[in-house]
Parts: sequence; structure tokens; C-alpha cells
Amino acid sequence: GKMIKKEMIAMLLAGGQGSRLGVLTQKVAKPAVSFGGKYRIIDFPLSNCINSGVDTVGVLTQYQPLRLNAHIGIGIPWDLDRNVGGVTILPPYENSKGSDWYTGTANAIFQNLEYIESYNPDYVLILSGDHIYKMDYEIMLDYHKANNADVSIAAMTVPIEEASRFGVLIADEKNMIMEFEEKPENPRSNLVSMGIYIFSWKALRESLIYLRDEPGCDFGKHIIPYMHSKGDRVFAYEYSGYWKDVGTLESYWEANMELIDIIPEFNLYEEYWKIFTKSDIITPQYISDKAYISRSIIGEGVEIYGSVVNSVIGAGVVIEEGAEVRDSIIMQGTHIGRNTKIQKSIIAEHVEVGDNCNIGVGEYTESKYDKKVYNADIVTIGEKSIIPRGVTIGKNTAIMGETRIEDYEDAVLESGDYIVKAGGIR
Repeated sequence: GKMIKKEMIAMLLAGGQGSRLGVLTQKVAKPAVSFGGKYRIIDFPLSNCINSGVDTVGVLTQYQPLRLNAHIGIGIPWDLDRNVGGVTILPPYENSKGSDWYTGTANAIFQNLEYIESYNPDYVLILSGDHIYKMDYEIMLDYHKANNADVSIAAMTVPIEEASRFGVLIADEKNMIMEFEEKPENPRSNLVSMGIYIFSWKALRESLIYLRDEPGCDFGKHIIPYMHSKGDRVFAYEYSGYWKDVGTLESYWEANMELIDIIPEFNLYEEYWKIFTKSDIITPQYISDKAYISRSIIGEGVEIYGSVVNSVIGAGVVIEEGAEVRDSIIMQGTHIGRNTKIQKSIIAEHVEVGDNCNIGVGEYTESKYDKKVYNADIVTIGEKSIIPRGVTIGKNTAIMGETRIEDYEDAVLESGDYIVKAGGIR
């Protein structure tokens, strides 16, 4: 038949475990984590694709992909249910040499060369599934073409003291990249890579094949430096809009809270740049006469009998009479018991919190569980956990699993402490 031709297709890397989100990602890939009451993190790059006219997206999954697969389905919410193109889930698969997990970002793309070839694209857009932002990739593509670039790297400026967390780019006055530094201790520039790339397909293909045996082959560490070393044209495309890496519990909490601001820096409600998601058809909200709600995002099908202040409440959540929720994120299907007080907590999906609990009290204390992950004054409760009635839970704590009153010493979990049931399996 005649060759399909797509000018640009997107490859969305959604395999990440997101280990710095702790118990939130114990059972689910990071891009499938709920965000903003209604969305999942992956909705943002997918919606950007549709809004930018990119209608062919390969989604590369590997860690616990079930929820992600169910969420994306055949792509109807994003209008990506196309006969030609559309959205395709690309898990690691068995080939003649056996099964290969994706070992690095570029290795994942290399393993899907055939998928890309089938669209015969001029350009390939590489995206990560775990950032919250709005970007018109069409404008970036125009920039790429204007510079006759082999690869364009989306870049933004950050305060110099934060630059060491990123891949730092050193560019000339035409934004051509002269040097890279991967997470340098003393960065020489505050222009950093966002992990969003547009490649000319020929150049990308050649590099992927050349570096095919590089262990853990990665774009930032291997492909880009290799292309640069062989004289390819590498450009920085400067982006100045909203962008949040929600890679830590604190940044995840902050990004959710920023949605609530009166004029949010990141606006979910713009007509011309909609964020699409899969919506389960559920009942309307019910707000009782005793309820009090202020400065909050409230999902569909929520029932509120208590008070909610400065919080993001997901679909189908029930907050019983006398309960108070402040500065918190409560994900879909969770039930908060009567007279329970919750402050600065992230409570994942389908959690049962008993009556008369007091969650998020006392002073911040260093974590006994994992200092890298738990280092903010936030309570984190993983999905499907059960919190018995009448317990008090301190700050910077982690809970996962069906806990019972005997798991809490004198009905208290001190700040910095944790209860994580093995594997979270019943």
C-alpha cells in the first residue's frame, strides 16, 4: 500500500517509577499519578501533543503500566483514536534475542525503531511523561527548521543555585550549544535542559544505531554529546512558560497547590489550550448545608459534609461531617471519617481514613524511613491504605497498607516515622 507519512511523531517516555514520590508510586508508574483533582500527570504532555497538531504518539511504558494503559486506552479523550497514527502503548517486548527491559531513555527509543519507521517521519519529538506544563511543540518545530538543526533541546533558565540538579547547556549568542554539563557541582550557566527534544529523524536514527550497545543509553548522557562531537547542529530552544518537574513529594504538593491560586500561574481552564483526560462518568457533587469550602479544587462526584480549605480533592472523595481538610491533596475514591483533622497531607487513591484522627500534627522531624524521599513537613499515605479511627499522625511520615490500631504506639505515629506493610499486598 502507499507509505504513511507523518511530518513529526512523538515518543513519550512514561516508564519511570518515580521512586522519589515514595509510597505514591509503590503500585503505579509516576505518569499515572493523579494530579489537580481530575488529571493524571501524563495528561499534560498528551494534551500538548493534540493542541500542537501532533496526532501520532508512542507511549513507552514499563514500570507497573496497568493503570497507565487503562487510562490511555485507545486515546479517545485526547482525540487520539485515529485510523492512522493515534496513540500506541509500547511496552518492552520479547524479540528473537529474548525480552529486554528499557535500560535508558535512548535505549527505549532504539527498541522501537520499527514503530517510528512505519510513519516515515521527518522529525521525532521526545517527551517525558512526568512534567506539568503547556507547550506548543509546533513553535519549537518551526525553530528547529529555521536553524536547520539536527536536534533542538527545549531549555529554560533557572536560578543558578538550582542549575546543578539539571543538565546544563552552554550556548553561543545564536543559541547553538557549545558544551553540556550533566548535573555539575559548579554550573557555568543557568540554561538547563527540560528533557524535551526534537530530532531530525535521520540524525537520531544514525546516533541510536551507532550507540546501540552503550549500556543504559540515555539522551542527555550519550546521544546528545555524541551528536555534538560529530559536528551535528545542536540548538537550545528557550521556553519561558510554566513548567514543573513533579519529581519530589514537595514539588508535587506545591504544583497542586499552585492550581488553587486565584489567578493560577498554571491555568487549567484556558479555552484554547484544553487539558484532556479520561473521565469516569460519576454522580454530581454533593455539598451539604454543614459543609464549608474555600480556595479548593473539587473533583466530580465528591460528597462534602465537613470543611475543606486550600486543598485539591479528587473525584468521588467523601469527607464526613466534622472533618477538616487543609492544605492537602486527597486523591479519588478516598473516604475521610467524621471529625478527622488533616493538614498538609498527600493521601492517595481509595484510602479509608477512620473517624477522629488527627493527621499532620507536631514538628518536622527527620525521616527514619528514607531521608532522600521524605524531607518535607508532609504526610504521605499510599493508595488503598487503611488508617484506623482515633490515631494521631505526625509530619514527614509515610504510611502504606492496611494499618491497625496496634501498629501505632499509644495510637500515635510520631513525626518522621513510618508504617509500610510488606509489598502493600493484602
